[in-house]
Amino acid sequence: MIRMDDLFKTIASPSEGIYTEKRSKFLAFAFPVSMVEEVKELVDAHAKKFYDARHVCYAYMLGHERLVFRANDNGEPSGTAGKPILGQINSNELTNILIIVVRYFGGVKLGTSGLIQAYKAAAAEAIAAATIIEKTVDEQITITFEYTLMNQVMRVVKEEEPAIVVQSFDNDCLMTLAIRASQMPRLRDRLVKIDGLRIA
Repeated sequence: MIRMDDLFKTIASPSEGIYTEKRSKFLAFAFPVSMVEEVKELVDAHAKKFYDARHVCYAYMLGHERLVFRANDNGEPSGTAGKPILGQINSNELTNILIIVVRYFGGVKLGTSGLIQAYKAAAAEAIAAATIIEKTVDEQITITFEYTLMNQVMRVVKEEEPAIVVQSFDNDCLMTLAIRASQMPRLRDRLVKIDGLRIA
């Protein structure tokens, strides 16, 4: 029985979108990210690059449980920029993503609803240009065993298909395996049954 709570959707690589409304130009940039530090670096870099823009607004969502998120209006009226960008991330059920929208003011005020619509549309353009992928939430297990048990261990590895993250063969063999969270209990059960194998 495969659970679905160890799957999440994100984007494969950076993408861009553009939206124009009453001569205001909204440039949208979407990035796959996994840490707040990456978000900060990218936002700072875009603020420097587009120093002549009126606003550099953004929103991000991190983690497969989608609990770490933030929306920033960067001087636009509260709730008119970051929130609609975050809304697009949510409606596409994405995580580990940052969307930055850079606004060049065109001389005509858009009003609250106009701003919300423009930031939403710009973020949607960046997402539409991205390749959305599914990733699994993986867990790791580290095992040590004597060389004589290698065949038994490799049989389990071949049948359960975990990724081998680390392996070293000295007097004792050490392996770190990674597998989708929902499949870990079965892998662990099979490894535990190998006499003499230790789970580190």
